[in-house]
Amino acid sequence: AYVPLDRDPRAVLIKDLHAAGKKVAGMASASLLDMGDGVALLEFHSKANSIDDDIIKMGWKALDYLKSDFDGLVVGNQGDHFSAGANIFLIMMLAQQEQWDQIEAVTRELQTLFQELRYASRPVVTAPFGMALAGGAEFMMAGARTVASAELYTGLVEIGVGLIPAGTGCKELLRRVVNPVMRTPNADVLPHLQKVFEAIALAKVSESAKQARELGFLRPADRIVLNSDHLLHAAKQEVLHLVSSGYTPLPPQKIWAAGRDALAALRIAVYTLHQGRFATDHEALIADKLAYILCGGDLSEPGWVPEQYILDLEREAFVDLCKEPKTQERIGHMLQFNKPLRN
Repeated sequence: AYVPLDRDPRAVLIKDLHAAGKKVAGMASASLLDMGDGVALLEFHSKANSIDDDIIKMGWKALDYLKSDFDGLVVGNQGDHFSAGANIFLIMMLAQQEQWDQIEAVTRELQTLFQELRYASRPVVTAPFGMALAGGAEFMMAGARTVASAELYTGLVEIGVGLIPAGTGCKELLRRVVNPVMRTPNADVLPHLQKVFEAIALAKVSESAKQARELGFLRPADRIVLNSDHLLHAAKQEVLHLVSSGYTPLPPQKIWAAGRDALAALRIAVYTLHQGRFATDHEALIADKLAYILCGGDLSEPGWVPEQYILDLEREAFVDLCKEPKTQERIGHMLQFNKPLRN
């Protein structure tokens, strides 16, 4: 006889939430859903879950609801992948029209949204799985906690389209990898700075959540879930756990800026790669700009700087690179052939 399978209470299906009329707000690419128990879900459903204008608008809307209607927020979806990154088609269009102010504004808004999510007064938990690349990796890192599927391919791969991460990605990896070490007196910053530099300059992508933790994309307190069917349930439980333990956001940290001497060391590494023909002229230019951001510019003395200082450097470099014909070629090639151009 036919016996219906018992529903696994830990398998949350977004389509069931939609069917049950749990949608609180929505646009073409994103929805805000009520998961119950005071927890909201920000769901992406754009093409490849790339981060477009709708998703950014719904991010702000989710923050509004979080202030009054919900105790916490999960950011997740049940597409093929968490998110393949920002909408580079939009960047390409703006670059071709030389709308530099507009590119600056779009980047600034993304940075601000991610910072607001990270420092929201109520907990935001991100729930990545599959690919979380470039802007998708930055969105993943924009929470109080991340609850990740064990199968996680994450990385800041912007160099493939001739750009650098400018949605808090550079700042966030410094905060996660360099900051903890530099709280120890007389620590040597260089190996840790090189780790961040290589992760971005070589567009390293994790092959698992465990490796994402080794690369610095996941923090020690972030959780890894083996059964991806249970991911949203686990993320919701994490929100409830944070709420019940009296969550208060950490105040914004300062970031260790290693300054001029470290910058010289990274520039030697770039020069060596370039001379050995491992990096093209354009890649060397991008890597140089990346090194400048990660060292906090050419400060004569290393020291702690506000997060905003690094964010401003990210944004400036991003806009500058958009002006480069070879970056525009890379973006065009990626849009056309879906693979990076080495020019």
